Amino acid sequence: MEILEENRSWPFSHTEFILFGFPGISSSRNLLAIPFLIIYLVILTGNALIIYRIWVEQSLHSPMYVLIALLFSVNIACTTAIVPKAVLSVLLGMDRVSLVTCLFQMFFMYTMVMFESDVLLLMALDRYVAICRPLRYHDIMTSRLLVQLSMIGLIKCSLFVSLIIIVAAQVYFCSSNLILDFACENMVLLNLACGDTDRIQIVGLMVRVVVTALDITLLLLSYGWILDATMRIITGKERHKTLHTCGTHLSVVVLNYSCGLLSSVAYRLPISLDIQNLTSAIYFLLPATVHPLIYGYRVREIKACLVKSLRFNKSL
Repeated sequence: MEILEENRSWPFSHTEFILFGFPGISSSRNLLAIPFLIIYLVILTGNALIIYRIWVEQSLHSPMYVLIALLFSVNIACTTAIVPKAVLSVLLGMDRVSLVTCLFQMFFMYTMVMFESDVLLLMALDRYVAICRPLRYHDIMTSRLLVQLSMIGLIKCSLFVSLIIIVAAQVYFCSSNLILDFACENMVLLNLACGDTDRIQIVGLMVRVVVTALDITLLLLSYGWILDATMRIITGKERHKTLHTCGTHLSVVVLNYSCGLLSSVAYRLPISLDIQNLTSAIYFLLPATVHPLIYGYRVREIKACLVKSLRFNKSL
């Protein structure tokens, strides 16, 4: 009898959850499949098209365009980890997810989001070397260096995210198994935990703050040096071209971090769950949707290749 009583005192923890995003429109949630599918198809088409053009066009095989292709690959990977499951959930009711699967989705999408910042840092490094060390550009920005820095960035992001996942995996989830979101977000999942989770949430917040602050600081320093060098060294049309290219990269940086800030603030404000879900969708999907438009329109070489491809297809 004493053993039975002791067993009953052990905390119960859910091992299976239900993803139930946008609960305020539960009666018509299946209609959400339409915008999710349209946005996902736009992301796949736009990102894959530019990746393909960079792959086949010999003139686009320089480090800057390779990094753009890497950024677009990250866009596809991150959204693929989120959207198909969300569509199956709202359209076919396939909304059950195990804790292991939930933690894996969290690990993958957070790693991709953090790695996206590292790719933007590599773009800043590429522009810095191109402007400040133009004669040594091809000696410094080699394929080997890009692969090495990309792998280091991916490993760093994986380790940081692993801290969040390890802490979340040790939590007991006994209050409910209903995740009121379309994806396994850390803050939403921890709301289902038993007891005080303030320390656990602080760990996740500290990881995010440290990584974001470090990346933003390095980006600001990089583009500060780039702009300073541009105004001192380059003149005429080349200055305009350089500023235009850097402006394109900076617009992507501002877009990404603005969406991230919006999502972080929304989950800490007393607003409806639907608005929180919407800001989360903006955070994960808007940059991946807009990136091809920004680079396809503002980067002259990519735009020229896309136009040439379109004219060739029309002539067939």
